[in-house]
Amino acid sequence: MEIRLFKPCVGEEELANIREVFDRSWLGLGPLVTKFEQEWNRYIGATSSIGVNSGTAALHLALTAYNFPPGSKVLVTALTFVSTATAILYNHLEPVFVDVDPHTLSMSLEDLQKKLTKDCVAVMAVHFGGHPVAMEELMKIAKENNLVVIEDCAHCAGGAYKGKKLGTWGDIGCFSFEEKKGMTTGDGGMISSHNSELIEPLRANRWIGIDKDTWKRVADYTATGAIDSRHWYYEVAVLGYKYNMNDLMAAIGLAQLQKLDWMNQQRRRIIQRYLQGIQDCQQIQPLYPYELEDSAYWIFGVRCHERDRLIVSLKQKGIATGVHYMPLPLHPLFHKYPSEIPVAKEVWETIITLPLFPELKDEEIDYVVAALCEFDRQ
Repeated sequence: MEIRLFKPCVGEEELANIREVFDRSWLGLGPLVTKFEQEWNRYIGATSSIGVNSGTAALHLALTAYNFPPGSKVLVTALTFVSTATAILYNHLEPVFVDVDPHTLSMSLEDLQKKLTKDCVAVMAVHFGGHPVAMEELMKIAKENNLVVIEDCAHCAGGAYKGKKLGTWGDIGCFSFEEKKGMTTGDGGMISSHNSELIEPLRANRWIGIDKDTWKRVADYTATGAIDSRHWYYEVAVLGYKYNMNDLMAAIGLAQLQKLDWMNQQRRRIIQRYLQGIQDCQQIQPLYPYELEDSAYWIFGVRCHERDRLIVSLKQKGIATGVHYMPLPLHPLFHKYPSEIPVAKEVWETIITLPLFPELKDEEIDYVVAALCEFDRQ
């Protein structure tokens, strides 16, 4: 048996939407991006959302919205994908790496408070693997210290914490729709906020600094009574980036959004089956305390002190695995930002990501569980 680690759940619904885009022959930034943004607003309960071409772009622009003085410090968990921290560098800011809680693997709020200085202007709240940060506690700390809170929701599209959608607790929520994520647009991302005045200017930043996009110029040009020889005119007032989402991505996203609750429900069911299957294991334990109600976990993982040996054992049985992630301060890019992160350094040597996607079959789950239990008995 060969079992993939991740697999996007795509089918006829996405193909039908793509066909409509092809029939209209408008594949770039257009009306479907606007529609997707509006539907996403309704789904998570945000006031404003902006579609971009990646979660990385979303994180970059989220910090750009504040125009922080160069050299200002941003608190970020040590255990996350590199984009969370490179977004800080893109904005000429300095990352301050915070250790993780040994049980939840979320940012340690105790360590965060130890590393807070007057130079800190923001905190990146990463819902690692879909496990929520304790947002009510973090928001209290942020308010007391005048910190902006940017939620990195790359792993938790559709998830909620204490009845409130993740991505709407902080000042800005950033989502990833990359091919392997909880929902996909192929590549893609979203910036969302309750503060429209804060993020609406980012529409120019995502489109090379142009103050009105091509579709709007075309729509104005063809509108009755709007014939204008200068329909082509635009101005560039800010340094922008080629970060826009396009209609092809949005077409996929609109179909995926209709499936998102079902896909998250399927992941919860699969995780529950995994947890039941490994409950008697001694050497292998769940990655963190999975809290399945209203969850949107992207990762199912385990901890094992014989991690590398377990990876080889599973590979020999055709089971794909991953490791999410090596702590960022261990990467050469971040050596100039040293930080005490003893828990992250210890824990990451034990973590393994296992197959999780909505269409994973029960017999495949049971096959993985059997392989884990066999290893555990050795």
